[in-house]
Amino acid sequence: MDEIDFRLADGRILHGYDSAPGDDARLAVVWHHGTPNLGVPPAPLFEAGEWLGIRWISFDRPGYGGSTAAPGRTMASVAADLTTVLDTLGIGTFALMGYSGGGSFALASAAILRERVEAVATFAAIAPYDAEGLDWYDGMVASGLASLHAAAAGRDAKVRHETSGVEYDPEFTASDIAMFDGPWGWLGSIAGANAMPDGPDGVIDDDCSYVLDWGCDPTTISAPTLLVHGTADGIIPCSHGKWLSANLPTAEFELHRDLGHVSVLTHAEPALEWIREQTG
Repeated sequence: MDEIDFRLADGRILHGYDSAPGDDARLAVVWHHGTPNLGVPPAPLFEAGEWLGIRWISFDRPGYGGSTAAPGRTMASVAADLTTVLDTLGIGTFALMGYSGGGSFALASAAILRERVEAVATFAAIAPYDAEGLDWYDGMVASGLASLHAAAAGRDAKVRHETSGVEYDPEFTASDIAMFDGPWGWLGSIAGANAMPDGPDGVIDDDCSYVLDWGCDPTTISAPTLLVHGTADGIIPCSHGKWLSANLPTAEFELHRDLGHVSVLTHAEPALEWIREQTG
């Protein structure tokens, strides 16, 4: 795994990852990480990625890991950062995969980088804040409501919330908790303080980006899109997946009964196989 510091036009550093540097024969799949995580590609999918011929590309979003914070960043500005990564590495077309909030960043990237995107798969993606007909907060756990209401009140309010000593309770389901005893226990190694050594800018700006205009229209995505959600998800309720599936013209929707926010990742390997099928 190559770790690369990309210097952006505005002087920021974006810390990136490339699992097969220079191997253009593999399909480049860009991984967009969840909140609050590092951007390192998903280790539980490495074995499948090898036999499927995948080259993982990813980066720590601004404010996470080794990437410079960028207050006010949006889905669209993160897609612009991705463009720099891809162009620097000489990658033309690629696929996208995103988990949780990272699913929304993947969708935004697909909307902006249209013809370069061969396929996109997401797990528990968040719908746009202004999604017509969607009760955006309905069904969210209490900690999520508090965090996102603070973000909606502005970045200063979100900073106060994150520095108040409040503890986030994800209210994981039993199936979610069981996942940490298996390969996806990897999530624990890339989360929380491990992802934010320099303070909470990453989670602050992620949550703020979820309640800002995306700067693009996900309903214009032309690439084949797979949306995966669980009915027991209280962090990003499945109503978000239902709205996205109804409004993205190329979307396939998988709704899995009784799966929560983490346990939905039991369908990550089949989704990677689906990406490979779409790209030939």
